[in-house]
Amino acid sequence: MRAVDLGKAEAHLARLVDEAARGEPFVITRAGKPMVRVVPLDAGAARKRPRLGCLRGQVRVADDFDPIAETEIAKLFGGD
Repeated sequence: MRAVDLGKAEAHLARLVDEAARGEPFVITRAGKPMVRVVPLDAGAARKRPRLGCLRGQVRVADDFDPIAETEIAKLFGGD
């Protein structure tokens, strides 16, 4: 990812924002230290959560799943 100094970013902000919107993100630095990342807004949309129930029929939970380590868990939470 390209790094742009703050002074240069101020001078060329419109062009840099247009480039980021087209999918060319960049990092703004101050004295060589990364400060912020500029990415297009739809970049987060690409990381959608899986559809609820998408693994239905592919995953099996054992019948004895709930009682596994029941005594140990009760002890951790102050139970008998």
